[in-house]
Amino acid sequence: MPPVSSKTDTPALPPRLPKRKSRWLLKTFITLFTLVLLAGLSYAGYLYIQLNQAIEHVGTDAPVAPEQSAKKKALTILLLGTDTRAETGSLNTDVMMVASLNPNTKSATLVSIPRDTQIKLSGVKTNKANAFYANFVAADKKTADAKTKELIGRFLDVKIDYVTKIDFQGFEEVIDRLDGLTIDVDMDMCYTDKADGTNIKLKKGVQTLYGQKALDFVRYRKSNCGTAESNDMERNARQQQVMDKILAKLKSVDGVLKLGQVIEAVGNHIKTDIPSEQIKTFIGTYIGIDRDKINYIHLEGEWESPYILLSNADLKAAQTALKLTLSQGK
Repeated sequence: MPPVSSKTDTPALPPRLPKRKSRWLLKTFITLFTLVLLAGLSYAGYLYIQLNQAIEHVGTDAPVAPEQSAKKKALTILLLGTDTRAETGSLNTDVMMVASLNPNTKSATLVSIPRDTQIKLSGVKTNKANAFYANFVAADKKTADAKTKELIGRFLDVKIDYVTKIDFQGFEEVIDRLDGLTIDVDMDMCYTDKADGTNIKLKKGVQTLYGQKALDFVRYRKSNCGTAESNDMERNARQQQVMDKILAKLKSVDGVLKLGQVIEAVGNHIKTDIPSEQIKTFIGTYIGIDRDKINYIHLEGEWESPYILLSNADLKAAQTALKLTLSQGK
């Protein structure tokens, strides 16, 4: 019988590294960590410079009063997607959205206006919503932006602070720079027009759409090859789905890293009256906005050729939603 030990058996400890070797490993780790940190800071600095340079080429050089800063004041922006293709010579605004943003609640309301909406206001000739900007440009290019903001502001009963216009090619560039969007295409789509080069062919279902196909998705209305046609309300819903997907991509790590590239790529396709410093403030204030804090409203109405007639109740609800966002947190 083996003798009973009077001490509790303990596992053997690993041999200690010599002090000199231990110090060498510590110094190596610190050196590598410092190099990685410096590389990260350098890259972050490069991205910051790239973003600043891109923004400088997009916005105006107008100063921004402290009380007008987007980080303090709730503001409203008119977003126009313009059809400026050489094949058509058009300036119609196929996409019309009004966004109110509140920095206190980090929330937003985005209202989409169907392109064929009848706008009937005193002192203005009745017309489709998407025709006004083109008419204002034809009359006086210098005042077109201000007149469009004033008109849409009267229609939605809010003051519009800024306007941003992006053409079809700029829209495509944004999607391509973000490596496409995962979109749920709601129906088969097919329409071709040799005159302006349109060639829409999409199948129903979830898929990744890149620039041209994403544009086809939001533009689709008519069909001449066997698929069902679409209306302006359905187009607006698609536009808002794409907008939500873009915001989701921009909130991702990859999207943040590509933000400067995105702005730089579309610089020649965006026109805005937002000062460069204000654009930076908008990005800093809303880049992390929770998508659940964005209230999407797409106006609907009855079709009475050649217009979509909105109900007073729906229009009033949209006006109220915009005003509510602007007033929260005061």
